[in-house]
Amino acid sequence: MKIKVLVTGANGQLAKTLKHLFLNTNDQIEFYFFNRKELDITSQDALLQSFNKNKYQYCINCAAYTNVELAETEKEKAFLVNAIAVDSVSKICKIYNTILIHISTDYVFDGAKSSPYTEDDITNPINEYGKSKLQGELNIKKNLEHYYIIRASWLYSAYGHNFLKTIVNKIKDNANLSVTKAQIGTPTSCEDLSRFIYYILNTKIAFGVYHFSAKGEATWFDFAREISLSFKSYNQQKLNAVENYKTKAKRPNYTVLNIGKTEANYQQLKHWKTSLKSLISLLG
Repeated sequence: MKIKVLVTGANGQLAKTLKHLFLNTNDQIEFYFFNRKELDITSQDALLQSFNKNKYQYCINCAAYTNVELAETEKEKAFLVNAIAVDSVSKICKIYNTILIHISTDYVFDGAKSSPYTEDDITNPINEYGKSKLQGELNIKKNLEHYYIIRASWLYSAYGHNFLKTIVNKIKDNANLSVTKAQIGTPTSCEDLSRFIYYILNTKIAFGVYHFSAKGEATWFDFAREISLSFKSYNQQKLNAVENYKTKAKRPNYTVLNIGKTEANYQQLKHWKTSLKSLISLLG
C-alpha cells in the first residue's frame, strides 16, 4: 500500500523544491501537492473534505504567512495562517491518525544568546511573525502526540522570492548592494531541508521538535558576499556591509540553531557554503 502524503502551500519555495526532487520518484510514496486555491488550510471544511477523501498518512505543512515586515501590521492574517489554521490542521491530523510534519522558524527565539539554540531552549519571539509561528507550535503540541516540528533558518531556493534570488538579480544588474551584518544565523537550502523531510518519510525517528539548518554561521552580508564570489564579473567594491536597516519588525540578532539532535539521526548535513555553491551552479 502506498504512503499518501499531503503537502500544503504548494506554491511556496519549500514545497516546490520537494515536488521537483521527489514527485514520482518513489513507487511507495504518493504525494498530493495543493496550493492555497486548491486547499486553503484556513478552511476547516476544505481540510476535512481533503483528509476524508484521501486518508493521508502524512501531512507536510509548508503553508505559512512568511512576510516578517507585513506581519507587524497584518497580525490577524499572520495568526490566522500560522496559528489558527495550524490548530485546525493538527486536530484533523489527530482524527485521521495522520503524522504531521510542520515547518517552523528560528524566529521563535529572541536572539539574546551567543551560542546555538537547542530544541529545549526557552522561546521568546520578538516580532509578530515569530509569535504567530510559536503559537502554531504550541497548538500542535496541545493537539498531537505524533508530530515533527522542524525549525528551519534562513531558507533559500531556486523558487519564489528569497534572499539568494534577490542578490543574484542585483549582481546580474551590476547594482550597488548594502547588506546588514547585524544578524547572525545560518543560510539553509530548501533542497537540504527537503531531503531531511524525505528521510523522515522513509525512516523511523523519534517524534518531536528538530532544528534544521546547514552547518556553520554567517551574517546576511557574509551570505551576500559568498553569493557574489560565484559571479566573477561583479565588482566586489559595490557590495558594502551596514550595521542595520530600519524595519518595522524587530529581528533577533543571533539565531544559529544547534543541529546536534538532527545530526544524531541524519548524517547528511552540509556546510552552508557547500550547499550554496551547489544551488548557484544550477541557477546558471
